[in-house]
Amino acid sequence: MEVFLSYNLIFYSLFSCFLFFFVSSMAVTEASSQCSPVKPTTPLVTFLDRLQETAFKTYGNSDFDPKLYVDLSLKFNLSDTEEAFKKLPRSENGSVSVEVLEGFMGEYMLGAGEDLVEVVPEDYVPEPTGFLPKVESPEVRAWALEVHSLWKNLSRKVSNRVRDRPDLHTLLPLPNPMVIPGSRFREVYYWDSYWVIRLGLLASKMHETAKAIVANLISLIDEYGYVLNGARAYYSNRSQPPLLSSMIYEIYKRTGDKEMVRKSLPALLKEHQFWNSGIHKMTIQDDQACNHTLSRYYAMWDKPRPESSTNDKESASKILDVSEKQQFYRELASTAESGWDFSTRWMRNSSDFTTLATTSILPVDLNAFILKMELDIASLAKVIGENTISERFVEASQGRKKAMDSVFWNAKMGQWVDYWLGDNSTSCKKLQTRTSVFASNFVPLWIELFNSDASVVEKVMESFQSSGLLCSAGIATSLTNSGQQWDFPNGWAPIQHMIVEGLVRSGLKEARLMAEDIAMRWIRTNYAAYKNTSTMLEKYDVEECGKIGGGGEYIPQTGFGWTNGVVLAFLEEFGWTKDQKLDCQ
Repeated sequence: MEVFLSYNLIFYSLFSCFLFFFVSSMAVTEASSQCSPVKPTTPLVTFLDRLQETAFKTYGNSDFDPKLYVDLSLKFNLSDTEEAFKKLPRSENGSVSVEVLEGFMGEYMLGAGEDLVEVVPEDYVPEPTGFLPKVESPEVRAWALEVHSLWKNLSRKVSNRVRDRPDLHTLLPLPNPMVIPGSRFREVYYWDSYWVIRLGLLASKMHETAKAIVANLISLIDEYGYVLNGARAYYSNRSQPPLLSSMIYEIYKRTGDKEMVRKSLPALLKEHQFWNSGIHKMTIQDDQACNHTLSRYYAMWDKPRPESSTNDKESASKILDVSEKQQFYRELASTAESGWDFSTRWMRNSSDFTTLATTSILPVDLNAFILKMELDIASLAKVIGENTISERFVEASQGRKKAMDSVFWNAKMGQWVDYWLGDNSTSCKKLQTRTSVFASNFVPLWIELFNSDASVVEKVMESFQSSGLLCSAGIATSLTNSGQQWDFPNGWAPIQHMIVEGLVRSGLKEARLMAEDIAMRWIRTNYAAYKNTSTMLEKYDVEECGKIGGGGEYIPQTGFGWTNGVVLAFLEEFGWTKDQKLDCQ
């Protein structure tokens, strides 16, 4: 088996090197010859999209959740279900009566979530040995244990029905149990899983559950060539911020499991290739006429997103040109691939949602994640003796670091800023940057190659302090109150964590004090909201301690995987003394 894996790794190494030299030789012109691919969806998703449209006409816009309908499963063959659906009596606008529609769904459909089974993880215990040793406050420890217990509530496995008849389900038949975010998010999600694993499950000593989630994500790479946005058929047209290598690296640090590393490396090489070739790869030129290769988000889709189809059609209703409408739909899906859906960060005009231009942006944070992937692969490959691969990825990380310094770093601002390709995103362009302030401008601080440079850290700290992003209850995502959920005044757990951890890892005393201050604000707002609602939330309004976040396409969600993980991680890092106040200050 080890010989086979070794040959497998050699193949990936040689194949990647071939592609690197082949693609590099045409770097300036390659983008102009790219087409705009579309990943075909399944017949079931197409049918459920029609059902969603009918339900929208029947129920109206009030509290309508389009995702609910594409999460339904069939009791019978699709052909029989479609035939029965066609025969439903309809009004002139295509709606059916509530009674008729609910009767049809009751007879032919299984409810959303019924294709999952609740499961208690085998490695879950009510109070793990060595859990949060720095937490001295009985009140905080009791709350942390309640948060820890939520892993039971969020753990699922795919039912046997999905494995037996995958054609009747949009849920994908993942092989292992999983942890879901919660509420309407009934399936595993890619970048959510990093904070569930790294900050939650590892703090809760649930190492086997963490490994199972990684194995699920690797199974998606084996099937599709990349990790999907989420484990649903309708997510197969896009990925999400690539953090799988970070999950594996953190699990290895805690467990020393080299066999897991050995089995994971081929998948990581394949994922790296996905983000560094084809539609995701762009080569640009800096002011010194040096070419740099960086990555962007680019979904393989140009239609309404099935999980939000009715919303997308309404958003695009004023776009009359067919090709412009298709491009807008691609921008919607590409923004969903970024995880920041939605934000003025991606808009040419912050007051016009239809000016989304995500495919025309090289994002700071995406390239920071890929830089971390390259550093992780270099380290993991070295662990199992794959020194050639390790050296290649050290070199790749150095090239990307140089590109980020040249393209993204704004010395005057003391921030890394997104690079805009301009109106024609298929050509090699000289630098075009905007100076808008977003929390993503500080995400590179999370990466060792940046946080190990004291002069950079000090400049970034000064910039962050004057940026306006730090509010009474945490870090805001932007300075623009647009009504979108990834804008002001919302704060999100992953943003708090990456900036806090980057400051801590710098080793500077002042940076750690700033990190602790941010973490304390975040912990307090989480606790205050929990006391009021008995739930952990997806996002918070950072203008006021304990206030729930809002905006976006759906009502605030509870659960919540990454929020739980970040709170536990902050308590693990900073602790909580007996005399430290927990209430809002």
